[in-house]
Amino acid sequence: MNGLVQKIEYTMIKKGDTVRFLNAVGGGVVVRIDEAKQLIFVEDEDGFEIPVLERECVAVGEVNKETNFIKKDFSSKLPEPQLPSPQEEGLEVRLQPIIETPEGETLKAFLAFFPVDIKRLQTTAYDCYLINDSNYFLYYNIVNGENDEWKSVANGMIEPNMQEELTSVTKEQLNAWEQIRVQLIPFKINKNYVPQDVIDTKIKINVVRFYKLHSFVANDYFDDLAMMVDIVTEKESQKLAEISPEEIKKAMFQKEEATARPRIVKRPQTPDVIEVDLHINELLDTTTGLSNADMLQVQLDKFHAIIEENKNRKGQKIVFIHGKGEGVLRKEIEKLLKTRYKSYYFQDASFREYGFGATMVTIK
Repeated sequence: MNGLVQKIEYTMIKKGDTVRFLNAVGGGVVVRIDEAKQLIFVEDEDGFEIPVLERECVAVGEVNKETNFIKKDFSSKLPEPQLPSPQEEGLEVRLQPIIETPEGETLKAFLAFFPVDIKRLQTTAYDCYLINDSNYFLYYNIVNGENDEWKSVANGMIEPNMQEELTSVTKEQLNAWEQIRVQLIPFKINKNYVPQDVIDTKIKINVVRFYKLHSFVANDYFDDLAMMVDIVTEKESQKLAEISPEEIKKAMFQKEEATARPRIVKRPQTPDVIEVDLHINELLDTTTGLSNADMLQVQLDKFHAIIEENKNRKGQKIVFIHGKGEGVLRKEIEKLLKTRYKSYYFQDASFREYGFGATMVTIK
């Protein structure tokens, strides 16, 4: 059924059942169940408890530990799972529509890190979320490690336009998150779509960022400040980094040959739109010792300087990126545009490009 995902709210697996993993080798006996999180805890042959999503397991007969097949008939295939009838007692089938948007056809995915206690960045732990801002379902696998010891810290499937908590990272575990590998497989269910490239990218996160307050910013997905990592952008950056030294050398020689030819000098053109980021961490290396009023004045001084620099360029468009925050800087800018610079036209900048956090000024 196009645009719909079928979700079945019932428990097929019970405590004491023997299960086999669908996405990994192995299985064991169910020792306890967390219905709230839809997690089951499986005890393997070595006595270790393994937490796994219920949908990633299937109840089977007793498993041969050496072959990983069901003992009673390991020469035959498991029967195809049948969805129970909605009329069966105790079962409820609920259909939820997947709402798609035109911009959702462009794959966007992020990792978001939230400090548990933002006032104690030197010691606090961090909650890590995966954000799927697209019309695609995503199979995901997040791998990290240090000293060449790698492991999957989170894997599963996330629905379109959803956020999902992956794990909690302690201060002691941060070094392992300096080098991570993110693997994503985009797809749609029961409908035609344009296949997207599989993402398999290595991302380097400077651990020092976790200890700096300005690393945690306002965003379009959560009310709290978060450190955002753009997975798709990191993939594109990695492509540039993979250019071979031979290609770079060849390009340099071509450039030298080009400079030997007669050159046509053109007057530099003013860009169609000038972007100015007024976030304080973009203007100053440190804010130590500065009050909120001091930082606001630094931002307004930058605003005045840009306006003054471009006042004679009629028709010039300037986008001032001030962020959402509490709206103090935005209100001050609007006040100046209505009084000191009232001859200039201003409006909210493109929501698609800047969210709610930017104002575009046109010099008249």
